[in-house]
Amino acid sequence: MSHFTRSRQLPDTDKATPEDGARGDHVADGAAGDDPDEAVVSVGWRDRHPATARALAWTGTALAAALVLFALLLPDELTRLTPGEFVRLPVEGIFGAAVLLVLPSKARQVVAVLAGVGLGVLTLLNVLDMGFYAVLVRPFDPVLDWTLFDDAESFLRDSVGRVDAIGVVIGVVVLVLGLFVVMTLAVMRLSRLMVRHSAVATRTTFVLGTAWIACAALGVQVAGVPVASRSAAEGVEDRADRVRASLQDEQVFAKEAAHDAFRDTPADQLLTGLRGKDVLFTFIESYGRSAVQDPRMAAQVDAVLAHGTSRLRKAGFASRSAFLTSPTAGGGSWLAHSTFMSGLWIPNQQRYRTITSSDRLTLTGAFRRAGAWRTAGIMPGVTRSWPEGKFYGLDNVYDTHQLGYRGPQFSWSRIPDQYSLSAFERLEHGKPDRKPLMSEIILVSSHNPWAPIPKMIGWNELGDGSVYGAIKEAGKDPKEVWKDPAQVRTEYRRAIEYSLNSLISYVEKYGNKNTVLVFLGDHQPVPTVTGDKAGRDVPIAIVAHDPAVMKRISGWGWQDGLKPGPKAPVWRMDTFRDRFLTAYGPQPGATPPPPGR
Repeated sequence: MSHFTRSRQLPDTDKATPEDGARGDHVADGAAGDDPDEAVVSVGWRDRHPATARALAWTGTALAAALVLFALLLPDELTRLTPGEFVRLPVEGIFGAAVLLVLPSKARQVVAVLAGVGLGVLTLLNVLDMGFYAVLVRPFDPVLDWTLFDDAESFLRDSVGRVDAIGVVIGVVVLVLGLFVVMTLAVMRLSRLMVRHSAVATRTTFVLGTAWIACAALGVQVAGVPVASRSAAEGVEDRADRVRASLQDEQVFAKEAAHDAFRDTPADQLLTGLRGKDVLFTFIESYGRSAVQDPRMAAQVDAVLAHGTSRLRKAGFASRSAFLTSPTAGGGSWLAHSTFMSGLWIPNQQRYRTITSSDRLTLTGAFRRAGAWRTAGIMPGVTRSWPEGKFYGLDNVYDTHQLGYRGPQFSWSRIPDQYSLSAFERLEHGKPDRKPLMSEIILVSSHNPWAPIPKMIGWNELGDGSVYGAIKEAGKDPKEVWKDPAQVRTEYRRAIEYSLNSLISYVEKYGNKNTVLVFLGDHQPVPTVTGDKAGRDVPIAIVAHDPAVMKRISGWGWQDGLKPGPKAPVWRMDTFRDRFLTAYGPQPGATPPPPGR
């Protein structure tokens, strides 16, 4: 039997609370023998518990209003997430209320749904901006940054394990879907409430609009934050500008990449000042200016560099150092690598894809074109196919699967730096009767999350890496480390010390009169370590045994030693390629040396 029977129409009553979306009375079937035209009104739970019903209705309305205000006033940086941000008048909310009040029923429902979805998108983008500012020190790019979520998931999986990573991804998806649903329901609820109380809603909207204009004209502030807010509109405008700039950047970059001063340089005129030398370009992950100048950690790192300078000097090596400004911070190492090698500014994924699929002459590729070197890459962080190796001009790339490592994985950093350098010695540098060698080496032990950290051991004790089992077990849990920013900073500093000691010890043990080392950081670490205004500079140093190699860069003004001081020169990272190729190219009046060792 149907739940509803033919009944008399009941008159409207005021028993239901204004916020109720449906009536509490239900028409039930008449009892047998009753007049079918008579209806029995059942008593709903709202009638039985009117106080509870009113309280729930007002609570729901208050939560809906708070959620909408939260979306309109939410800042895009964690540093601005203060109570003062949420005691403002959003002009977008006042305007939206006015629009909903004048629209007809069907149009109003459509606009309410679209507004709810729009607020969900706005909230999501603000949260993404917070995350990107906290990690990469820049806002989220709605055009170019979606591909980075795959890298984020991979980093999470390597750091906390596959099961936990899957749980986090599922949780994020559920939260995002829930955000859109709840935000839409909130706007629809407020819309219905305003229509039922249109007179009050109209007066309130007028008063709030007037107050907003007065606050804007007088510059009223609370805790340094303007009361009259239009942050949502400004955020949309700013993102539109970013989208427009990203779409136009491809054409701008094409013009920049078309110019290459060394594109047509003959092979016999490339790198003539380094013929017969083994040249090692080594990146130290997250080795930034803060590591050598931030008072909270510089003393220990500077001691390693000072002692390393002394150790190398005793072994016959000279060194000079300066700073380069990286195109990225907090992450995105590949952007820094491609900038350094290509001589072009690569701050985003679009430029990276464009340049790595081109025939641009890279710094490493110049060694291969010269024909006087074997070129190799040591890439312990590469876990899958890496076609970019061709772009960098590398004859052979040793990824994480080809280095012979059988030890434990150190969080994201799969292979300890000392082992990577030992593998390089075994696979390439230590081979007898070989050609001069140019190598690009990536040291990853100083990669976030900086726990657990390997320790230096005897070079002859490394074996296949199994010895690291006990070292990892004695290390710290990254989940525990990241509960305290001070501890994060300490472990970052210790990781940098380990990477530097590994590299200095390698040159001290295996370097010779033909060794030339260029080592640098790729970017600054995350703001948890550096703070919000640390800049993007990274240290760079050149180490060589042959005085003639150092003489070639005497005009650069770099400082002696491995540690650049506060007044050391600062170059943009994309300028290094041309300066290096020029310094080590043919000198006026000089005869190029023969290609042999």
